[in-house]
Amino acid sequence: MSICFIILAAGQSKRLNSTIPKPYIEYKGKPIVQHSIDKAKKAKKITKILLIINKKHKKFLNKIDKKNIKIIYGGKTRGDSSYIGLKSIRNSNIKKVLIHDAARPNFSLKLLNKITTLLNKNNSVIPAIKPRDTVKFKSRKLIVNLNRNFIFLTQTPQGFDYKELYKLQNRKNLNVTDDANYFIKSNKKIKFINGEDKNKKITYKSDIDVNNHIKYGIGFDIHRLVPKRKLYLGGIKIKSYLGTLGHSDGDPVLHAIIDAILGACKMGDIGQKFSDKNKKFKNIRSTILLKKVIKEIKQKNYFINNLDINIITQTPKISKYRKKIIKKISDICKISPNKINIKGKTTEKLGLIGKEKAIACEAITSVSNYE
Repeated sequence: MSICFIILAAGQSKRLNSTIPKPYIEYKGKPIVQHSIDKAKKAKKITKILLIINKKHKKFLNKIDKKNIKIIYGGKTRGDSSYIGLKSIRNSNIKKVLIHDAARPNFSLKLLNKITTLLNKNNSVIPAIKPRDTVKFKSRKLIVNLNRNFIFLTQTPQGFDYKELYKLQNRKNLNVTDDANYFIKSNKKIKFINGEDKNKKITYKSDIDVNNHIKYGIGFDIHRLVPKRKLYLGGIKIKSYLGTLGHSDGDPVLHAIIDAILGACKMGDIGQKFSDKNKKFKNIRSTILLKKVIKEIKQKNYFINNLDINIITQTPKISKYRKKIIKKISDICKISPNKINIKGKTTEKLGLIGKEKAIACEAITSVSNYE
């Protein structure tokens, strides 16, 4: 069964009052819409992903991973965008569709898989939850208390038989807030399932300001400077007559960062993960080691909030390489460069570092974790 996951991201985000459109605002370590894209890619039954965007927001697409995604421009209303999306795949042999609001990044893969499974025997599968608050209805001067037992709030993603939904969509009546409206107005059967409390729609800035479960870590590393060795700092090769002595490439900056990250995530230290007794790490680039660590922490749902780094050396002058080092660390850690701060420090020619016989680095990081 071929299933298309359609993400609606063509709105204007007026209520959010942000210079960055809502789908592209960073949330839990990545753009809001990227959460939905990633979950759709993980779902085994999804065969096609369609992202419908606002044409004015095209310049923000560089914030997301566009691999294996079809992107088209939406219309003025939600209903218009949904119709445009359905029309664009009419010759794609799609049997079922899931239509999802980009502003709902917190739905679970479990919910997504349940909907796709139930679509085998149903033309419409809609997740919904019961309201917790007392609901009142106002009509002119009359206010009525509504019975919560007969009220439920629908969510997305919503699953449909493609042909059935496409047939029901009426171009003359696009003022709808979700696609279940078409089935309700036509008295078509709907399979309602339990939605998820966490699957809330992001509407205002306050919806983004969540408790990040922040944890902190500190890292430190020092290496001797010796002739006939290469000098790497922050993944960048530095032109120098002296290089760092170490089992790997001896990059004290990346080693300090690795220890800071591992410490914050309570995952041990660099010596435990990449022992200098292991021959496979002999002369290995530290960029490879950091990439491994980043991959592991992402699998545990950690992401880096920021990095503050002190490079302690008499030579070379760090100011010459600061931007390049930040760019390199940013690329490896997959975080914005403005989350990284680097300071060059000397020991005023005191001690081993001051005599150009060693170079050291200390790093502090904060990470957040989402279950």
